[in-house]
Amino acid sequence: MPPELAVLEGGASRAGSRFARRDAAPPRPLKVADVALFYGERSGGIRTYLDAKAEHAIRNPGAIDHHILVPGAKEKHESGRHELPSMRVVAANGYRVPLGAGALKETLRALQPDVVLLHDPFWWPVDVISCARELGARTVAVHHGTSNLEAASLPGPSRVYAPLLRRWLRRSGRHVDAVMSNVDTMADFGRLATMPLRLGVHEAFRSRADVARGDHVLYVGRLSREKGVLELLEAAARSADPWPLRIVGSGPLEETLRTRARRLGLSARISFRPHARDRVRLAHRYASARCVVMPGEHETFGLAALEAAACGTPVAACSTAPALHAIGRLGHGFVPADPDDLDRAIDEAYMSLPDPQEAAMLGWRHRWDRVFAAELDGLRDLVG
Repeated sequence: MPPELAVLEGGASRAGSRFARRDAAPPRPLKVADVALFYGERSGGIRTYLDAKAEHAIRNPGAIDHHILVPGAKEKHESGRHELPSMRVVAANGYRVPLGAGALKETLRALQPDVVLLHDPFWWPVDVISCARELGARTVAVHHGTSNLEAASLPGPSRVYAPLLRRWLRRSGRHVDAVMSNVDTMADFGRLATMPLRLGVHEAFRSRADVARGDHVLYVGRLSREKGVLELLEAAARSADPWPLRIVGSGPLEETLRTRARRLGLSARISFRPHARDRVRLAHRYASARCVVMPGEHETFGLAALEAAACGTPVAACSTAPALHAIGRLGHGFVPADPDDLDRAIDEAYMSLPDPQEAAMLGWRHRWDRVFAAELDGLRDLVG
């Protein structure tokens, strides 16, 4: 066992005695372990959420003892962050595949968490759930991606992959204590979500009167099939108004998008920018866009839409995206798999004016401190 974990284990009480003394013991921070396989250098919403939670925990040490368990180049345990042995498989986003679940379970045994949140169903979930139960911890399956979303990201016909993924999700989530999601989970888990997946925005995302609004349409996100970026290029080619299109992100579809743009005659209108983790720079990009488009029909939330709207920028998004219903007047929805309706929504968003007042309300309602305070209340209720 690594010495860092030995210290943790030596200082932790065993699960049974800990829970037996809970009523008599004074209040203490809830120990939360977030387990996430899809946590790459340039990944999107999951990493944004986990990094924000880690910052919140630093500011609120009396409320939450927070730990993130993710794949890493080598095993390392430091300041609540636990990187476990893995190998890189997707260079574009820095994703890695863990070398089994042994190190993960050993780390959980050393941490003795009160609750374990599983942010994907692929890191040997049945073994990890069993380990957590042995420790007396509650388990939560966090539903970031539906079977349809995951199937759409794979090459080949989605209808072949979706049923297989659905069976895997049902098997992996059968024994968790709760499901956290923004969408209907009955098809994937055979049970409804009992906790909402709350997402927030960094304070940098706000209306900026000092930023000039451009004439371009902006996409921010992963460059992959399930995100609808190819459909966005087709919409640009169909548009009677030759608006410029800026694409910010990285992913396996980047070269395909560049080739498709040339074939559609969009080379002079389209530009590509790399993934940006700097929140201030990204907020400036949102604020300077004429509108933001989130074209994917399988989003389980759509954090980019919320961030853009918090900057006051109008957003065109699929009607199936939960974020669309959170951003109020700044959102312009379109029917999934309807190219004409996508074109209409983009036109509406493009012609709309920024709304600083609505943006300010969104930023206040979705502050990360409010988000995590509400999540922590729900987790405490689950632990009992």
